[in-house]
Amino acid sequence: MPSESTALTRTTTHDALTAQDAKKLAAALSESTDTTVFVNGTSVRLPVEATSAVLDLLDRLAQGEAVTISTSEKWLNTSQAAQLAGVSNTYMRNLTDDGTIPVNYRGSHRRIRPQDVLHWLEDRAASRNDTDAS
Repeated sequence: MPSESTALTRTTTHDALTAQDAKKLAAALSESTDTTVFVNGTSVRLPVEATSAVLDLLDRLAQGEAVTISTSEKWLNTSQAAQLAGVSNTYMRNLTDDGTIPVNYRGSHRRIRPQDVLHWLEDRAASRNDTDAS
């Protein structure tokens, strides 16, 4: 299962099923609407959000297709991250330059995950609350 990772995505590619396995899977999918899977012997009913993705994957495998799965994270540029944090662009660049907020580069362009900005805001608020309580 070859995989490729970049700063912005993680991708895995899965080979197509054999014709016999694809046919069995296609038959099973056509006969059932149940989206329960077994993981380590434990049955798990998939939530609605996962059901469509898993059924799409299984349907493609049943058609004999190779499948590539990729994550898609939302990344912000410096201006968007600064706006989310309520700070200036320059201050946001300084936060990424000194490692306070993690940053990935696409060429010379900074890309910042929203959750990293929110985590920094939470830490900053907690520090202010600790200072106010002293």
